[in-house]
Amino acid sequence: MTAPRIFPFGEAALVCEAPPPATLAWQERVWAVAEAARQWPNVVEVVPGMNNLTVVFDPFAADASTLASMLAEAWERPAQARPPAREIEIPVQYGGEFGPDLADVAAHTGLDAEEVIKRHTQGEYVVFFLGFQPGFAYLGGLDAALHTPRRAAPRIEVPAGSVGIGGAQTGIYPASSPGGWQLIGRTEVALFDPARTPPTLLQPGDRVRFTLAGSAR
Repeated sequence: MTAPRIFPFGEAALVCEAPPPATLAWQERVWAVAEAARQWPNVVEVVPGMNNLTVVFDPFAADASTLASMLAEAWERPAQARPPAREIEIPVQYGGEFGPDLADVAAHTGLDAEEVIKRHTQGEYVVFFLGFQPGFAYLGGLDAALHTPRRAAPRIEVPAGSVGIGGAQTGIYPASSPGGWQLIGRTEVALFDPARTPPTLLQPGDRVRFTLAGSAR
């Protein structure tokens, strides 16, 4: 087991960072350590991220070096089995006005647009963590052939439901916002609804499949 890097983040937080690259095995360990840390005294908040977690503590009651040792010890313990993951299908309309960057992704990867769509819908994705905006799920499992850098110039407004590729990941914008991912399609599925319990459709550990809802190419 490779030891994580543990370092301070200001005066009231510690970051526990797994060695790169980000993998499902590392992420499962992040989840396990996060679950343990939530039970420790003087811990205010635990925030799992991609290949890391941040532990926020009360600096007047907790000792940072002791917490760092506890993080290191927790990391060495085998991750406990998680409940069976939910499987969620997301129908996507690819290309055209819904996926204006599909052609750019095809050009970067050397694949034609049909092959990009085929590989994207054949992938088996896992929600690593939620971030950026409420309900935005960072998904691991993107086919390496589809890895495409973010846009050099981010868009001022990305429509809600847009499905994009950013580097080695794919994800869905739950709400309209600025963004720099390569947009290849759009879904009508609501990723975030404040009236729903829980409000976010996707949760860490969920498995996601994209299905073909149509094409506007």
